[in-house]
Formats: sequence, structure tokens, C-alpha cells
Amino acid sequence: MPSHPFGFGADRYPPMHQQTSASRVLYLLKTRGPQTAATLSVEMDMTAMGVRQHLLKLEQAGQVARYNQAEQVGRPRQYWHLTDAAQQAFPDRHADLSLDLIENVREIFGDQGLERLISRREQSTEHSYLAAMAGCSDLAERIHKLAELRSAEGYMARCEFDQEQGCWMLLENHCPICAAAQHCQSFCRAELELFQRVLQAQVERSEHMVLGARRCTYLIREQRRENQLSLL
Repeated sequence: MPSHPFGFGADRYPPMHQQTSASRVLYLLKTRGPQTAATLSVEMDMTAMGVRQHLLKLEQAGQVARYNQAEQVGRPRQYWHLTDAAQQAFPDRHADLSLDLIENVREIFGDQGLERLISRREQSTEHSYLAAMAGCSDLAERIHKLAELRSAEGYMARCEFDQEQGCWMLLENHCPICAAAQHCQSFCRAELELFQRVLQAQVERSEHMVLGARRCTYLIREQRRENQLSLL
């Protein structure tokens, strides 16, 4: 089982006295909600200045943010809270759950049942993508929209035109379903076919995280004329 940023197994947290100061800040904000630096300093038995230094470093790292809240008496107080990015610092068993579900589906319904499940998932995704792309007038707009949709799903996607290769590139720097994809590569096959259909283009995967690459890269070209005619 991989370790998480606190240095312990993903199913539990270390005791408070074994955490780093920055981890303790994250832990307290996670378990108690937004806090002031003064409140955190009491909980951590540190000076308010020391806590603020940790908060500022965490803010620079994109893990915490602040806001002012009006109080009944006196000036507004500044509260600190976790950002979405900070959630990655906490245990997450969704990968284990996904693998368990895949194995259970395969055991109960067989490989054909698993393929049907993956196909159904891609059909639903395809309908969603096509609806979002309804206003796109050309391939470039569809690619930009797809990158936007994939980023919203956690793939950290972007697109660019590669002048040297004369094609568009869709770059995905993260794969939120990587564990499931490694266990069942039908997910990756279905995804590639999905891109081909919604973009109405030739799509090939040139880099693949499942095979050890840093990211997944898709090369996208206009569909050949003969392929377009065959679809009519």
C-alpha cells in the first residue's frame, strides 16, 4: 500500500506529536474547519507568528486560502481554510474501492459483463461530451472544449498545436482512474475510441501513463476524406 504525505499508511493518520508543523496545520483545518491563526497557535502550542509562517508557505503551495469574516464586535477576523488541492494530502481509498469493484464485477458477470459496464460508462460520457460540444464549429474548438471537460474531471488537460508534426496534441498530466486503468486496460481503449468519435478525427495515443510515461499524449488530425465518406 503506498504511503500518503503524512508518512503513514493510507488508512490512518499519525498521532499529532509525530506530524510536521505544516501537516498539523492541514490536519486541524481538515478536522475542525476554517480557523484563525490565533486559534491554530493555541492548538499547536506555537506563537501566532510561527503559525502564520506555515500558513503563508502552505498558501504559496496552493494548499490553503484565507478570507475575512465580520464579527459582532471589532474588526473582521481572518480565517484560513483548505483548498481542493490540499485534499490530496489526506488518505483516499477510492483506488482500492475501484479495483475491488472491477474484480467483483468480473467475478460475478465475467469479462463480458465488465466490458458491458465499461461500454455503458463511455456511452454516458459520450452523450455528455457531445452536448457540451454542440456549439463547436470546427475541430480546434472541439479539442479545446474536450481539454476543458477533461480538466474538470481531474485529468489536468491542455491542448496545443504542434507545428512540427502538423497536428493537435491533447496533453493529460494526471489520470484520476490510473489504478483502474492499470488493472483493466479496456478503460484506456474505450477512452481512445471515445475521443475519436466526439472529435470526429483521427486520434492516436503517443504517450501512455499506464506504460510508464509521465503523461498521456494524444495526437489529433483531421479525419481523412475516405473515412468521412464511409460514415455517410
